[in-house]
Amino acid sequence: MEAVFHIDGNRVTTREHAGGPWDPTVQHGGAPSALVTWAAEQIPTSQPMQVARITVDLMRPVPVGPLTFETEVVREGRKIQLCSVRLFSNGVEVVRASVLKIRIEAVTLPSDVEPMPLDVPGPEEGRVQTPGQSGFASCVTLRAVRGGFLKLGPAAIWFRDDRPMVEGFANSSAMRAALTSDFSNGVASAIDFSKWTFINADLSVTLARQPVGDWILLNSQATLGDDGAGIAISRLADSQGYFGQAVQCLVIEPR
Repeated sequence: MEAVFHIDGNRVTTREHAGGPWDPTVQHGGAPSALVTWAAEQIPTSQPMQVARITVDLMRPVPVGPLTFETEVVREGRKIQLCSVRLFSNGVEVVRASVLKIRIEAVTLPSDVEPMPLDVPGPEEGRVQTPGQSGFASCVTLRAVRGGFLKLGPAAIWFRDDRPMVEGFANSSAMRAALTSDFSNGVASAIDFSKWTFINADLSVTLARQPVGDWILLNSQATLGDDGAGIAISRLADSQGYFGQAVQCLVIEPR
């Protein structure tokens, strides 16, 4: 299956699969979120580490077109590595991201510490949702177990990534969490999509552990203010239970 991005050095070729729901010439936020996660994971660490937080600021609309990227290690330590990743279009910064990695070290937790179990059915019991036939929506399969995509009210929807993000690389667990999490505003729709836009200006994903298996759950709800702002919050889960959280800040506007 053709990947969303082709990388040559620090140059990025973007294919039409990155297109978003608001404008097909502008990337869905899940695409650059996966890309910056990939870029951060390519930075070597002094010992095994995993991504614990991804914060993506969408500075400007990200075009479905050529990009370049820059990476920097902001803090290198024995227990953490803090990375900065920036995406540029024609020399203009369009995305600024911060990715935190934490060292991997087995610990024996107290016996009364247990993972938060699933409180909704698994994807095998879900209803197939169709967020779109083209662009980034065609890169994922959705199964709703509560509510529905772009339906009013909180919802719980399982996502499976079906397309590689970067040519020559498998989607990592952190990349899958990032690209899935950017669908939070569509899962947590609080107002009518046909009458309003609620574009996210950022995305912040925190992971207590890496997701496992093919499916990631967004159990989402939105809170809107009367001043044109809002937030969409998702609890993230896999077949073993909840493992993280995603938050988007939303810009609310009538169409």
